[in-house]
Amino acid sequence: MGAKILSIVLLMSLSTALVAQTTENGPKKPMRGQDHSLLMQNRQKGPHEGLNLTDVQKEAFKQSMLAMQKQIQPLRNELGEAEAHQKTLVTAEKPDLSAINKNIEKIGALKIEMAKIKAKHHLDMRAQLTDEQRLKFDLGKGKMGRAKGLKHIGGMQHEHPMI
Repeated sequence: MGAKILSIVLLMSLSTALVAQTTENGPKKPMRGQDHSLLMQNRQKGPHEGLNLTDVQKEAFKQSMLAMQKQIQPLRNELGEAEAHQKTLVTAEKPDLSAINKNIEKIGALKIEMAKIKAKHHLDMRAQLTDEQRLKFDLGKGKMGRAKGLKHIGGMQHEHPMI
């Protein structure tokens, strides 16, 4: 009995030492708040980074982005509520499949509406660019989208800063 307890304590001590060593010397992942601040720093650079936009173009991009965010915010809120409701529906004592399916359709419709707004915004911004700027804009969008990995339409943390 004593040997078991001793071996468990020893195993836990070694585990703790390994975890402490990994976080101390290894690569550190940004915490959720830090990740958000990095995203915000990237957003501050804006979609015009490297495009050599005129001041008029920069202001138009800024106004367009603000207008798009105002349109999307209520949809994003509604999407969050629908996703929370989905958890409630799925984890109920007796789940109602028709209610679950109806809520899935609502979630899909909200995501589609948000994607349409973002696509229009993207095209509006793109239309204000010269041919050279448009090429850089299109190439930059692809690179940044891949670097972020999978995007979730409803989640702001994964959105592309250009759209």
